[in-house]
Amino acid sequence: MSAEAADREAVSGSRPCTPPQASWFEFLLDPSLLEQHLRGLHPDPSPVQLIVQFLEQASKPSVNEQNQVQPPADNRRNRTLKLMALKVAAHLTWDLNLLEKGLTIPVLNMLLNEFLCVSRVPPGVKHVDLDLSTLPPTTAMAVLIYNRWAIRTIVLSSFPEKQTKPGPHQLNMMSLVQQEKELTENILSVLREQATDSITVLEGALNIKKDFYIHTLRSLDLLAADPSTANGETESSTAGLRISADHLHCQVHYDLGGIYFQQGCSDPSVYEKAKEHFRKARELLTKLDSSASLCCVDEQRLAGYWSACKTLTETSDPGESQHTPYGQISCFMRNHDYGALIEAFIRDNVTLSLPHSFRHSIQLELLHKLQQGDRALEEVCHKLCVCNAVRDALEGGVLGVSFHQLLIKPSKNTISFLLEVCTRSLDKEHRSETSKRKMAIFIKTVCNRLEDVSLAFMVSSHKLFMELLQDEEKKILMEQMRKSSATVNLSAKPLPSFYDIPASTSVNISQLEQQLILSLDPRHIRQILIELHGMAERPFWRVNSKWEVPVDYVNVILAIKDNLTRDLVYILMAKGLHCISIKDFAHARQLFTACLELVTEFSPKLRQVMLNELLLMEVRGHEAGAAEGNMERPPPDLVSRVRGYLEMRIHDLPLRQIVGEECVVFMLNWRENEYLTLQVPQSLVNSNPYIKLGQLIASTCKELPGPKESRRTAKELWEVVVQICSVSSQHKRSSDGRVSLLKQRESSMGILPRIDIKLGKSCFCGLIPGHYSYDFFFISQDDIVNEVTAEHISIWPSSLANLQSVDVEAVVVTLKELVNYALSLNPNNQSWLCTQADIYFVTNQYSAAMHYYLQAGTVCSDYFTKPVPPDVYTDQVAVLCQFLREVDYMTAFKALQEQNSHDSMDSFYDYIWDVTILEYLTCILFKEDPISDQHESAIKAIGQTELNSSNPEEVLQLAAQKRKKKFLQALAKLYF
Repeated sequence: MSAEAADREAVSGSRPCTPPQASWFEFLLDPSLLEQHLRGLHPDPSPVQLIVQFLEQASKPSVNEQNQVQPPADNRRNRTLKLMALKVAAHLTWDLNLLEKGLTIPVLNMLLNEFLCVSRVPPGVKHVDLDLSTLPPTTAMAVLIYNRWAIRTIVLSSFPEKQTKPGPHQLNMMSLVQQEKELTENILSVLREQATDSITVLEGALNIKKDFYIHTLRSLDLLAADPSTANGETESSTAGLRISADHLHCQVHYDLGGIYFQQGCSDPSVYEKAKEHFRKARELLTKLDSSASLCCVDEQRLAGYWSACKTLTETSDPGESQHTPYGQISCFMRNHDYGALIEAFIRDNVTLSLPHSFRHSIQLELLHKLQQGDRALEEVCHKLCVCNAVRDALEGGVLGVSFHQLLIKPSKNTISFLLEVCTRSLDKEHRSETSKRKMAIFIKTVCNRLEDVSLAFMVSSHKLFMELLQDEEKKILMEQMRKSSATVNLSAKPLPSFYDIPASTSVNISQLEQQLILSLDPRHIRQILIELHGMAERPFWRVNSKWEVPVDYVNVILAIKDNLTRDLVYILMAKGLHCISIKDFAHARQLFTACLELVTEFSPKLRQVMLNELLLMEVRGHEAGAAEGNMERPPPDLVSRVRGYLEMRIHDLPLRQIVGEECVVFMLNWRENEYLTLQVPQSLVNSNPYIKLGQLIASTCKELPGPKESRRTAKELWEVVVQICSVSSQHKRSSDGRVSLLKQRESSMGILPRIDIKLGKSCFCGLIPGHYSYDFFFISQDDIVNEVTAEHISIWPSSLANLQSVDVEAVVVTLKELVNYALSLNPNNQSWLCTQADIYFVTNQYSAAMHYYLQAGTVCSDYFTKPVPPDVYTDQVAVLCQFLREVDYMTAFKALQEQNSHDSMDSFYDYIWDVTILEYLTCILFKEDPISDQHESAIKAIGQTELNSSNPEEVLQLAAQKRKKKFLQALAKLYF
C-alpha cells in the first residue's frame, strides 16, 4: 500500500463502515485494479469521476528548468492515463447520456478527441470527406460517436441554463471558472460551425446496413500491447463490441431529429425532417429489445418530440389522435371543440394520464385568448380552472390562485359544475380511501371559501358532502354556516341544527350512542353513560373508532376497575384532544376540567396527567391566538407552569414527548431566554435533549447581533443540528414501507433521537427564521452553494467535516417546510420571500422564483411606487442588471446576445435607462438586421431626451425611477 493510501486508511479508521476512496495514481501503479474497481457495486470514485481525474493528470502542463510552462509531455505516464480514461468510457459502453451528465464539455471533448486518435481516424482529414463504409468498424464507430456528441451538445447548449455564482470562499476560483467558461464557448463555436458536416456524416451512416464494432476494455488493452495486431483483429470483428445496424440507426435518427427540431425555431420547414427522423427512431425502437443497454434513446423525450412535431407540422393522423390523450387535446384545440376538451379533462381526473403542467398550459393558453378579447372563452376558462383544481386536490397539490379567485364570487352554475366534476372524478369502482379523503378536504375548502351562504349550503346538501365528510367535520361546518347565515340574515327561518336530536322518553341504545358521539357537554356525557350502563354492560369507549387517546395513557386509563369511570375518563380525554386539534379550546377546557375533577378523587397519577394535558392545551391556545395576530404576552402563571413542567421529576408518570417539545418551543417563541440560558438547572439540560437544544437556540439568539465570541455558542448549536441531520444505519419505516425522514440517530450526546418538523418550524421560524437550516443547506448541497440567502451567515462554520454522513434529503425537506411555515405566519416578510425565491431558483423553477422575487420587491416598495432596496435584487438578467449597486454590464451584454432566449426581452426595451446598455443593444441589433422592428425600438428608446447624459443628475434619476416602476409593475401583472 502506498504511503498516502496508508495515511488515508489511518485517518478513516474511526469510520470502518466507509471504505477509503481509491486514488488515480493507484490505478497507474497497478492497471489491473481498474477493472476490479469498475465491477464494484458502487465504485468510489465513480466512473465519470475517474475519467476527470485521469484526463486532468494527463493534461497538466510541465515546467522546465527555466521555470517556463510547457505543454503536457507525451510520455508513457500520460499515454497510460489517457488510455485508462478511454477504458472507463468503454466500461460505460460509450453511453453519451451518462458521459454528458457527468462530464463538462471541455473534458468530454478531450476524451472523444483521444478516442479518435486511438481508433486510427486519419488526422487532418474532415470527417465529411471520409468514406465510413471503407474504414475499420471501430474507426467508423469512433467518428459516429464524435459527431453524435457534437450535434447533441449543440442541442443541449440551446436550453436555458442557471448561471452559477461563487460564494465568498470561492472568489479565488473565479479565474479558473472563467477559463473553463471561455473554453466551453470556444468548443461550442467550433461545433456549431461544423454542424452541417456532422449532420452529413450521420445521414451518410444511415445508408450503411452492416453491423458496427466499438472498442471495449479488451480491445483497448490489445491496442496498448500491440497496436498493429489489435487494429487487424478489430477489423476482422473479433475484438470490439458488436453494435447492430438497427441499434445505431435508431440512435442516429433520434439525434438527427433533435438537431433538426432545434433548427426549426428559425426555419419551421425543418420540423418535417425532424418528424421523419423521429418516426423512424420510433419504428426501430419497437423492433429492438427494450432492455438492451446499447440503445440509449430517451423514450419519454422521443414521445414528446414526436407529439410536438405532429402538432407543429399539423399533419397528425386523425385516426392516431383518437388513441393518444395529447392528440385528442390538440385536435379539440384546433377545432375549437371546447365542450369535448372539458369532457377530456374530467375523464383525465380519473385516469391521470395528462401531466399537471400540460393541463395548466392549456388553461393558460385559453386565458391568454380571453385576455385578448375573446369573451366567449370566459365560461370555458372557469370550467377548466375547476377541472384542474379538482385534479390538484386529488393529487394532494396546492390549489392555484386562479381557483381561489374564482371562489370569491362564483355563480350558481359554477358551483353546480364543480360538484359534477367532483362526483365524476372519483372512480366509483376503484376509489381509494386516500382519494376520498382528499376529495373531502377539497369540499371542506370550498365550503370555507364561499362567502355566499346559499352556495355553501348548496355544497353541504350534496351527496358527496354527506358521504365523504366525517360527522365531526359536518357538525363544525354546519355550525359555521349557521353563524354566517345569522350574520347576513339570509332567512328568517332558522336552519336546522346538527345537534338537534329528537327528544323521546323511550330511546334505544343506538340513539343514546349517537348522542354520546355528538355531545360535548361533560354532564350530558356522564348522564348518557349512566343510562347506557344501565341498559348493557360493555365498553362504550369503543363506540366511536375515532376516539383516540395517546398510547402513553391507554394502559393507565384501561386499568381503572370501574367500567363507568373508565369509559367516562377515556371519552372525556378523547373528545378534549379532538377539540384541541380543531382549535375548539373552550370545549376542550370544559372536558379536561371535568376529567381532572373526576380523576382527582382516586388517582394522583391521572391527576398529574390531566394537569399536563391542560397545560399543553393552554400553550396551544395561546400560540393559536398569536398566529391570529394576538401578540399579547402569556400570563406569568402560564410561564410558571411551563417551567414547572420542564423541571418536574415524578417517577412512573406517563409523559407525552410532545408536551415537553411544545413547552420548550413556547419558552423560545416568547423570548424566555434568561430562563433557558441562565436559570434552568444544569442537570435538566444534561438529561433533557429538548431543553439542551432550546438552550443553544436561546443562547445564540441572545447574542445576536454580537461580537465574535457569540460564534462559540453558534458553533455548538451547529454541531448539534449536524448530529440531528446525520444518517445512521437504522431507519424508521412508515406503514407503507417507505423510509421516514424521522430517522434514528446514534449520537453520543443523545440530542434529539429524531428530527421533529413541528419543533423545527416553531423554533427556527418563530424565533430566528431560517438562520440554521438555510446555512446548513448551503454546505450540504454542493451544486447550490451560497445560492440561498440568509442572515447572520458569518457566525456559522464555513465547512462541514463529514458531509457524507449528512441526510441531505432531510435537510432539503426541512428547509422547504420551514420557509413555507414562515410565510404562512408572515406572507409579507421580504427576507423569507427572497429565500423562497432562491429555493425555486436553485431548483430550476424559474417562473415560481420570479413570482417570489417580484413579491419580495412588491412588499418593500408599496407595489413598486417606491424604489426597491438595492439588496433585494441581486443578479437578474439584462433589464434587471441595471438594478444593482454597480451595473453588471458583462451579464447584461451576454443576455442581450442570447439567440434562443424566452424572456420577452424585445418588449422591454422601453424600460432600459442605462445608456451604455442601450448603445450596445442598438449596435448588435444593427449588425443582425438594420431594418428590423427590434432595431427601430432600440433606436426609439435611446433617442428619448430624458436619457440624454448631459441632463442634470436629478432628471436622469427621475427617468430611471420611472422606468423601474413601470417595468416591475409590468412583470408583476404577468406573475400575480
